[in-house]
Amino acid sequence: MDEVISSGKKPVPFAHIKRRNKRNKTIAEQGQLPRPATLREHIRAERAIPTELDASELPAARGGYAGKVGETWGSKKPRSLKELLGLGFTLIKWDGLCVLNTPPSFASFNPSPSESRPIVDVHGRIIAALVGQPRGVDYAAAAARAFDAIESERKAAGYTAAAAHHRRGDYFTLHAGLSYGKGQRVPSRLNNGIYSALLTRLLANSDVKRLAIFASAAFALWAPNVYNYYKQCDTALHGRLPHLTRNFDKSIFACATFNFGPNVWTFRHRDVLNLPFGMCAVQALGPFDPTKGGHLILWELKLVIEFPPGALILLPSATITHSNIPVQAGDQRASFTQYTAGGIFRYVDNGFRTEAELALQDPEEYDRMCTAKDARWAMGLGLLSCVEDLLEDLDEPST
Repeated sequence: MDEVISSGKKPVPFAHIKRRNKRNKTIAEQGQLPRPATLREHIRAERAIPTELDASELPAARGGYAGKVGETWGSKKPRSLKELLGLGFTLIKWDGLCVLNTPPSFASFNPSPSESRPIVDVHGRIIAALVGQPRGVDYAAAAARAFDAIESERKAAGYTAAAAHHRRGDYFTLHAGLSYGKGQRVPSRLNNGIYSALLTRLLANSDVKRLAIFASAAFALWAPNVYNYYKQCDTALHGRLPHLTRNFDKSIFACATFNFGPNVWTFRHRDVLNLPFGMCAVQALGPFDPTKGGHLILWELKLVIEFPPGALILLPSATITHSNIPVQAGDQRASFTQYTAGGIFRYVDNGFRTEAELALQDPEEYDRMCTAKDARWAMGLGLLSCVEDLLEDLDEPST
């Protein structure tokens, strides 16, 4: 008889396994639907950060699948907080935590730094969100371990000095996931050559997975209509091309970027190939003082935002120009981002074809798609939620 050796772990109850499998099935079919209780905890009209921006004036390319190519790359000059305030920017102080279980009666008209806060345009549309991170040492510890894993891989990567200099900044960066563009006939996973094993390890890291899944769930909470648009595209794409593997089973985003330290701060830029009305999830990592550096600068909004380690911010990176303040000497900062290229949506909308293939195979549908290009940006803006919309959804009776 074989000797039975105890693992020291309690067996997982069957009921727990059944509930977990049911949740996973629901997420796979419907996406990450926020619970009403979660919405009530986080959605407060008085927490919104108002701006004078009209989102319809943001630089989207005709067709609504990308940001407009133009002055996308700005100054490489590092900016200080003092300098930005002198230019008329507003400082948003924020500790990057989510408020949980706060009774509505205690909602303050002057939001505390410990709250998730949407940023809205002149029409009240949520154009970005300071999501934060769950309270408690457990999540903070996971974020710290994720940074340690990223930093460990950076030190062992053996990258060249040239690899640490590019259009977005002076730091080593790697992308993982699905890409489509530059002459590709079909979407495919990025080939990272000698760094493939490194990325495989990071994508399999349980702490990185936790960050990724939280970001996707936050996207579903703050921009549910846009999230559903992503979900429909994702379902159609993998139904047609099932061999394409996802970075993370429970994340809606098609691609991820690891911005390795030790001092990640981006130049002024826009990520024009991303969906212009979509969201990019940015998570700051590392041991640094967020009051001294690492701030996120949103240029069109004239906002400079404290961006603490472990915190998450959602923004339309294709159309809002953004950059960072460098962290102070001795501090370390990395970041983890997720997004989906607009070209993937165009490929699906074209019936899983390039535009050239569509024009050749179905001229009538090609003409219809060309006509629809003028309205697609407005369609995308119509998917953005207002805080009031999210609150009204809570009041509607369930069916």
